[in-house]
Amino acid sequence: MKIKTKLFLGFGILMLLMFALAGIGINRLTTLDKSMNEIFSNRYAKVQIASTLRNDTAELAKYVANLLLNEDTGSNAKILEAIRTSTQKVNNSMEQIQNLFKGPNEQQLAMDMMKKGKQFLDYKNDIVNLARANKKEQANSLRSEDGLTYQKEFLDSIAAASLYQNDALIQAMESAQEESRKTYMYTGMLTIVSLLLSVAIMFWIVLGITRGLGMLSGIISNFGNGGGSSGSYRVAVKTTDEFGEIAHIFNTITDDLEGTTHNERTLSKLNADRAWLQTNIAEVSTQLQDTQRLEEASEKFIDALCRIIGAQSGAIYIVEQEGSERNIVLKGTYAMPEHPTVKHVQPGQGLIGQAVKNGQSITISDVPPDYIKISAAFGTIPTVSLAVRPVTHTDQVIAVYEIAAVKPWSELELQLLDHLNEIIAITFHRIKGQLRVEELLRISQMLTDELQNQSMELLTQQEELQASNCKLEQQTEALQMSEKQLQQQQRDLEHSNDELRKKTGLLEEQIQETEEINRQIEHARDTLEKQARELAFASKYKSEFMANMSHELRTPLNSLLILSQLLKENKEGNLTNRQVEYAETILSSGTDLLRLIDDVLDLAKVESGRMDIQYDNILVCDVKESLMKAFMPISRKKNVKFQFEVDKHTPKHMFTDSMRLLQILKNLLSNAFKFTNEGSVSVHIAPVEKDPSILAFSVTDTGIGIPSEKSRMIFEAFQQADGTTSRKYGGTGLGLSISKQLANLLGGTIELDSTEGQGSVFTLYVPHHAIPSDEIGNREIAAAAELEAFFTEPRQAASPDPVIALTLPLPAQEQLTSHKEQLAQTTDPLLLDDRDSIGGDDRVLLLVEDDVHFVSILADMARERSFKVLIALDGESGLRLAKQYKPDAILLDIQLPIIDGWSILVQLKNDTEMRHIPVHVISVVDEVQQGLAMGAIAYLQKPSGKDRLEEAFAQIEAFLEKGPRKLLIVSKDSVQRHNMMELIGHDDVHIVAADGGQEAWQCLQRESFDCMVIDMGPDDLKEFELLDQIKSAAELRGLPIVIYTHQVWEQKEKLRLKKYAESIIIKDVRSPERLLDETSLFLHRVEDNLPEEKRQILRKLHSKEEMFTGKKVLLVDDDIRNVFALSNLLEGFDMIVNFAETGKQALERLRTDSDYDIVLMDIMMPEMDGYEAMRQIRKQPGFEQLPIIALTAKAMKDDREKCIQAGASDYITKPIHTEQLLSLIRVWLCQ
Repeated sequence: MKIKTKLFLGFGILMLLMFALAGIGINRLTTLDKSMNEIFSNRYAKVQIASTLRNDTAELAKYVANLLLNEDTGSNAKILEAIRTSTQKVNNSMEQIQNLFKGPNEQQLAMDMMKKGKQFLDYKNDIVNLARANKKEQANSLRSEDGLTYQKEFLDSIAAASLYQNDALIQAMESAQEESRKTYMYTGMLTIVSLLLSVAIMFWIVLGITRGLGMLSGIISNFGNGGGSSGSYRVAVKTTDEFGEIAHIFNTITDDLEGTTHNERTLSKLNADRAWLQTNIAEVSTQLQDTQRLEEASEKFIDALCRIIGAQSGAIYIVEQEGSERNIVLKGTYAMPEHPTVKHVQPGQGLIGQAVKNGQSITISDVPPDYIKISAAFGTIPTVSLAVRPVTHTDQVIAVYEIAAVKPWSELELQLLDHLNEIIAITFHRIKGQLRVEELLRISQMLTDELQNQSMELLTQQEELQASNCKLEQQTEALQMSEKQLQQQQRDLEHSNDELRKKTGLLEEQIQETEEINRQIEHARDTLEKQARELAFASKYKSEFMANMSHELRTPLNSLLILSQLLKENKEGNLTNRQVEYAETILSSGTDLLRLIDDVLDLAKVESGRMDIQYDNILVCDVKESLMKAFMPISRKKNVKFQFEVDKHTPKHMFTDSMRLLQILKNLLSNAFKFTNEGSVSVHIAPVEKDPSILAFSVTDTGIGIPSEKSRMIFEAFQQADGTTSRKYGGTGLGLSISKQLANLLGGTIELDSTEGQGSVFTLYVPHHAIPSDEIGNREIAAAAELEAFFTEPRQAASPDPVIALTLPLPAQEQLTSHKEQLAQTTDPLLLDDRDSIGGDDRVLLLVEDDVHFVSILADMARERSFKVLIALDGESGLRLAKQYKPDAILLDIQLPIIDGWSILVQLKNDTEMRHIPVHVISVVDEVQQGLAMGAIAYLQKPSGKDRLEEAFAQIEAFLEKGPRKLLIVSKDSVQRHNMMELIGHDDVHIVAADGGQEAWQCLQRESFDCMVIDMGPDDLKEFELLDQIKSAAELRGLPIVIYTHQVWEQKEKLRLKKYAESIIIKDVRSPERLLDETSLFLHRVEDNLPEEKRQILRKLHSKEEMFTGKKVLLVDDDIRNVFALSNLLEGFDMIVNFAETGKQALERLRTDSDYDIVLMDIMMPEMDGYEAMRQIRKQPGFEQLPIIALTAKAMKDDREKCIQAGASDYITKPIHTEQLLSLIRVWLCQ
């Protein structure tokens, strides 16, 4: 029977058994499923409705009791509404029970329940009616006499019904379990029977197959043993089935295989011989590659040769030419015999000399036994074979070697000797040439040194003679002067001796007094040192306390701000307007609390000497502009006149810390407006008359004033003029204390002149050119004393110098509450721009500038160049006009109200419909590189003359009139260049490719480009030279550069690259998309003009939601409030969030699951803090580049550096701003 027939028959029977088993199983499972459905739909539902009725009844009874106990009639309505709702629930539950309870026992229980329920509800109605009639005593009496009884009976009847249904449910479950047990038993019995039948069928099939396989195994074994004892692979054919057919085929293959095997063995031996020769030749060449001495090369060659061909002894001689004579000298040996070795041989002497003389090789196969013996530890071995080979170079014998072995030489080994002769000849010739060159250099250097020494000796002798002559002349003149001085001193000494005698007595008395004073000073110094140590400890404890308090305050505040922000956004739209207002109030209050915490920390930093001062040149007009923008809305809102005066002698620049200076002035102005309800507030800036190097900033108000006895107290921390609990004006009292301390850090001070009820004048004195702390040195004490003396001496009122005043009149109309309304009051942009006359072919220029006069100048210049002008006086309006009109170009200021210029630039370049619009920045902020890196085409710093503005307009016109953008791609990899050109290329951009930095520089010299992409690594020095050349060329400084690299750079190199490039892209899975996006940004390409596949790439890259979707985050924080808040925030963006409470748990999670995209790490945690956890993570293989963002509530100095050193990728302080956190996560997910 054929194997196929057996298999079909056996598997057919098995399939029938399987279908039978499956049918019985499905039948039993269907029966069990019906039982379970009956249990759930009938019994379990009745238990549930009984439980629900009991809970609703208990809740109704609670509200009835609350109604009787409540004394506030105003809130009775809510309780009555709750009673009505609960009553409805009870009635609904009772109706469901009547519908569900069908059996006689169930209906009896239901009727009893209905009866008791009616009594309870009637009692409830009576109580409600009495309460509405304000008859609380009768209601309480009814409740105590009958109500509680009705309530108990009703609940007992419900409990009886629930107990009955529970018992019925248990019985039904037991019945279902019995049915399940029977199913398992029947199924098991049928399974056993099926298995037994299957085993019998399989045994029958396998027995037939194994017989054939046994024969096939014999064939294979015979083939593996090389034909067995007979040497033939043929087999005898005994069966007629498939295995017999295989045996016939195998015999045919055997005939072909035997012929092929013979040919392959011959070819394999030839290849092995050739490979052996090449390998050993390469090994000897490698050994001799770096040798510099003949002895070293000889030893290495003879050692390698003997090892390779199995020689037991060998020696090599070098032929040295001395005039017409040639000497043969021993240079290297291998296992030489014990008898003396011949070290010098003459040509023709012995086999060595003969080989040198005639240049012929000598090979001896049958060496006499007593010729040479090989020495070993246990005896000697006679030599069998001997070979002598001369080494020739240009037909001259330069060396000769002799080797001996205890076995005959093979033909292959003799071929190796012939091949190696050329290698050793070239090596020896090279070494001899180097030795000759070194000898000539040594002789040349020796002669040069001798000549230099002789020249130096002559010069030294000449200089010594000249010096001796000068010294003799000077000594003669000095002797003459000394003689005159001695005569005069003699006369003076005689006169002074008399005075010394008189002063000696006085000096002795002064010495005694000085010793007493020194003892007192020593005692005082000991006391001061003790106090200094105590003060140092106190400062340390204070700093630690402030750091810990910062954490304890910021941690709960973090959750409050994040959750209130989420509620305020109301993404799901399930909050009322009033609830959103509540969330805004919580967010605003939390922000105020954060500002208060920052004030306390600022005070702690200043008092502990940890406040950093960053000195820089600033414009006084910038200070005025910043203060005017900040306080004009407050002035208008409070209807208080705000006046700003700048003395004409005030310098335009000053050297100080602008941030700290503005912080002081804003504190003073905030207090002035706070305590002034009517009148005016003014600022006056002028140099001090007695010392023009000091500037005085005077803040004058007409407010409530300060009593003279409290004028010093208000500068102390947490102190106010009115410190009572009923004071009218709130606040912490920290502002003036911090301002006073900051003024001291800036090298100045604050003085107060105030009269109670008439107002106050706070004057800040700071140096016009401050001296940084590292330059003060010994001048600090003198300067401080001088400044203090000047401020403490009485000053008389002097007539003020003429000033240039800018007075802003108060509006007579309704108070304005926002900066947008203020700008609208100042001027109407609709009267200035051309938005109503823009045609389809017009070129439109958007001017975003808050200076009305300057923007009118820009508008006139734009119209002269045929532009239609749009004007926005604040950032919000500018962004709105850009989205509405899609202008051809934008002129943008940075310091704008509402939304600053940086934010506008970011939003423009992230909007696919507007990112191609060229933006020219004009601002007082000196951040040229940042503006270009963010996508601006150019950057002009204010103040600028008309010529510079004309250049700016010319740049915009040239940009708009230019055809396709020009891109330069620099890469040494031709494949990479082609891929980048395919990725970026289209008809709107012309691409030039350069092979390396030198060719790229030639391209830049020939033509101009709009952007450049450099593919480089850390060893591409030419590309670094190219970057240096570009930045040193004035005409190329504005060229945007994108560096495209696969290298993860060290921090030092990365900082170096950021000085050159606007963007650095690390090659990874998403790097092509980022490269296309960055080049599109700097080339200002219109996305709608790109092919569809490239538009899809850019849309996918800029999709924030898609970037976050599916990313896995490990959140490490021990505060469950922060975990809850951050988890809800991140999960809202479809991110997968896992959390750990300690650093140890974080490490364990990373060990078990390393597939995390980013880690958010708190710092202060039990067991293992965040610093140590980050260090341990960085030590683990595979986590060196895992992004880790440190979350900390500590805001003290150097916290960021500590986190970065511990291994953090970035750092953010609590309370966390959600947008800032999401931006950081977005940045690091793109790395």
